Amino acid sequence: MSIWRGDHPLILASQSRARQTLLANAGIGFEAMPAEIDERSIQQRSGLSAPADIAALLAREKALSMSSRHAGHHVIGADQTLALEQKLFNKPANRAQAFSQLQALAGRTHALHSAVAIALDGRIVFEHVATAELTMRALRADEIEAYVEVAGEVVTSSVGAYQLERLGVHLFTRINGDHFTILGLPLLPLLEFMRGQDLLAI
Repeated sequence: MSIWRGDHPLILASQSRARQTLLANAGIGFEAMPAEIDERSIQQRSGLSAPADIAALLAREKALSMSSRHAGHHVIGADQTLALEQKLFNKPANRAQAFSQLQALAGRTHALHSAVAIALDGRIVFEHVATAELTMRALRADEIEAYVEVAGEVVTSSVGAYQLERLGVHLFTRINGDHFTILGLPLLPLLEFMRGQDLLAI
């Protein structure tokens, strides 16, 4: 049973299984639809360089792109960027790129910036950005090779080539930030907004 109380079904403009699972586990019914936007083009045109600002922009654009086609629906857009100092990382295209990313991150601390936005009738009514800092342990090449081999294609499904809730937990020595931020959806502030709008039964 869903605790969603909006007049129309909630829409999540994302194909991310992690984000879908977080909402479902919170008892919130929703419809998942992929946001059809060109993220890299939007990022380049914006001229933004700060990783948190880029995540916020893309979350807004995803929500707005879907909101324009679904009047009356609250639409959630979300995005996450990974930055090692000022270097931005994207999802690796293949296992070789995943290996290179993990080599660059090994032994260092990087930041995950997770942004969420809600659009209603073509305007943003809520947005939030949260940051987590993760320190990866020093890894030998053979350890990275073993991780990539065992993890399989999942290494190409997330920025940084790891999923902390799965095998990726073996890569880290310290984590500073909440679980939801790391999974790509700052859930607590999102729920607080929804409650403030009388959109949830709890």
